[in-house]
Amino acid sequence: MSAFEQKNSPSSGQETVITKSIATRRATLEDATRISHLLAASFSRDPIFNWMTRVNGRAAALNRFFHWVMRERVIPLGETWMTADGYAAAAWIAPYAEAKPESLAEELRLVSVLMSLTGVSRFSRGAAIAKAIEHAHPPEPYFYLAFVGVAPRFQGAGLGTALLENTLARVDAAGMPAFLENSNPRNVRLYERFGFRVTREITARKDAPPLFAMLRPGKNQ
Repeated sequence: MSAFEQKNSPSSGQETVITKSIATRRATLEDATRISHLLAASFSRDPIFNWMTRVNGRAAALNRFFHWVMRERVIPLGETWMTADGYAAAAWIAPYAEAKPESLAEELRLVSVLMSLTGVSRFSRGAAIAKAIEHAHPPEPYFYLAFVGVAPRFQGAGLGTALLENTLARVDAAGMPAFLENSNPRNVRLYERFGFRVTREITARKDAPPLFAMLRPGKNQ
């Protein structure tokens, strides 16, 4: 999912890349707190998250959710990148990533994290979104852009675009497709400029905001 709308086989360690006049680096677990704050602020007005996140304590709930996701699920897979200034981050999952095996304890922990995000009254909304997203993923291997965000005060300055260019260069080098779910209709055209195309509109429930599945073919396809 993205929150950087415009206005009007990995190596380990902190690898640095400079492209398109901005420096980016691979995130480590030490960056989890900073990235979670960044994403929580970025998605504070996101249509999907606003629909499914609890009303009371929303900011704290978003921060807890993103911290858990980044620390436990995404950063350890090695394809989370951030600008050197820390104002933008893109969390990718590579097709060759080795995720931790799902145990019963992990499944219960995931339910607990989702409940913390949604609260009891909106838990069914969060579960509906999760189920709908799971069924919308393409069958072939792909790089998955789980989250990309830019600090609100820097949105529209080109940081998100530059970071996306940098990270898509890695996808192109691998000759793989890229996939994302776009939770903000205003970003559809931005992604289309990068070669993504809407493959389907994901509707979790009749009262849910639209979510757009978008696929970018591999350069060799």
